[in-house]
Amino acid sequence: MTFKAFVGDAEHPLRLTPPMILELERLLGTGIAAIFRRVAKGEFTFSDLEQSIRLGLIGGGMAPEKASQLVATYVATRPIAEILPAALGVLSVAWFGADEKKPAKQKETAA
Repeated sequence: MTFKAFVGDAEHPLRLTPPMILELERLLGTGIAAIFRRVAKGEFTFSDLEQSIRLGLIGGGMAPEKASQLVATYVATRPIAEILPAALGVLSVAWFGADEKKPAKQKETAA
């Protein structure tokens, strides 16, 4: 299931596929439940947000190099309030799923 969010220059699909979830867990040193809980409760690290978005872009079909460039240019330099919805959105869809008839979509942010 895919989440769509405006990241950097355009709206992009983000998806945390099982391999991307495993990579997220490896990079952050904890399980997906702890990552989701931290972000949902507002007790996250910046890496929780950044890596969730980067790996979500890759899982959504973007080349890893382009995903890294977008994150470095547009995510790492933006206020947390702008990037939190994209990270929480992709984690929520991975956790709860999404109505396939109505794809999950982030409301306007500049992330």
